[in-house]
Amino acid sequence: MLSEKKLQELMARREEIDALFMTPDITRDQKRYTEISRERIEITDVLDKYHELKEMEDKLEETRVMVRDHPNDLELQELIKAELVELEEKRKQIEAELKLLLIKKDPNDSKNIFMELRAGAGGEEASIFVADLFRMYQRYCEGRKWKVEIVNSHASDMKGFKELVISISGKDVYSFLKYESGVHRVQRVPLTEAQGRVHTSTVTVAVLPEIEEVDIYIDPKDLRIDVYRSSGAGGQYVNKTDSAVRITHLPTGVVVTSQDQRSQLQNRVKAMQVLRAKLYEKAEEEKNLKISQERKSQIGTGERSEKTRTYNYPQNRVTDHRIGLSLYKLDKIMDGDLDEIISSFQLYAENMSM
Repeated sequence: MLSEKKLQELMARREEIDALFMTPDITRDQKRYTEISRERIEITDVLDKYHELKEMEDKLEETRVMVRDHPNDLELQELIKAELVELEEKRKQIEAELKLLLIKKDPNDSKNIFMELRAGAGGEEASIFVADLFRMYQRYCEGRKWKVEIVNSHASDMKGFKELVISISGKDVYSFLKYESGVHRVQRVPLTEAQGRVHTSTVTVAVLPEIEEVDIYIDPKDLRIDVYRSSGAGGQYVNKTDSAVRITHLPTGVVVTSQDQRSQLQNRVKAMQVLRAKLYEKAEEEKNLKISQERKSQIGTGERSEKTRTYNYPQNRVTDHRIGLSLYKLDKIMDGDLDEIISSFQLYAENMSM
C-alpha cells in the first residue's frame, strides 16, 4: 500500500518543507506558507498512520508467536486467538484509514465550512426539518469535537428555520461533510397534519469550504455594506442594536448576511467569510462549467421530485440515492450517527479515483 520508495519520498518532502520554513521569504508569502503548512500536516498524517499500521502488524506477529509457543495450553490458546481476531479488526481499520489518506486529496479537504440549509417544498414542515437536520449535524460535530456556530438564521412560526447558515470548524471538516450538498427529502406525518397522512417535504443543503483572504481578493470598492437590527433568536443582544450586517458584492450581485453574532464587527467578519466562500465557489464553477452543471444537478431547486437523500420516518429508513445506500436506523442517524453514510461516500470516491 505504501512502498518503501513512497515512504522515503514523503519523509524527504517533509524535511524539505521544514527547511523552507526556516527561510525568510516563505513568511512573506502568506499563501505559499499556508499551502506548504497544509501539505506538511497531510504528509505527517500519512506517516503517523503508516507507523501505527506497522506497530499493529508487529503486535499481531508477536501474538501469533505466542500461539506457536504454547501449543498445549488450550485455555491460553483460546484467549490468544480471541485477541488475534480483535487485533486483526484493528489492523484492517488502520489500513482502511491509511488507504483513504493516500487518495489524491481535494485541496479544500482540510478546510472549515459554511453549511446553508434552506426550506424547500412543504411549507412549515420543511422549516421544521431544517431544524431537525441542524440538530443532526450538530450532534455529529459534537462527536468529532468540531465547533458549530450559527452565522445567520431566519426562524419560522413553529420553531423551525426557513433558512439557516452555520459555520463548522475543526480537523478536515470539508473532507467529511462535502457530500452532504443536495436535496434532503423527508417523508413523515407533519405536526400540522390532523388526518395522520404522510407528507413529503424537502430541504436544500449546500456545503462551502471556508476561503481565506490569501485565496481570493475582494476589492472593498466592490462592496455595499448595510447594517440593520437583528431579528433572529440570537441571544441577549438581538433587537437592541443595529448589529446585523448585509454585504452586497456589486459586480456579481452576491448578497450575504450575518445577524447571530454579538456585535456588528463580529457579524461583518463572519459575513465576509461567507462572501469569500461564495465568490470562490462561483469562480470555480465558472472555471469548470461541467463541474458547475453536475453540482447544480445534485443540489437542485428543492422540488419534491428532486432528491439526493430520503428520510422515511414510517420505515425508520434513510436512503442516499446517489450511491444506492439504504440504512434502517433513521432514529440513530437523526441523532448524529452519520459515520456509515459518510464512510460509504469516502469509499465511493476512492473507487471512482482508481
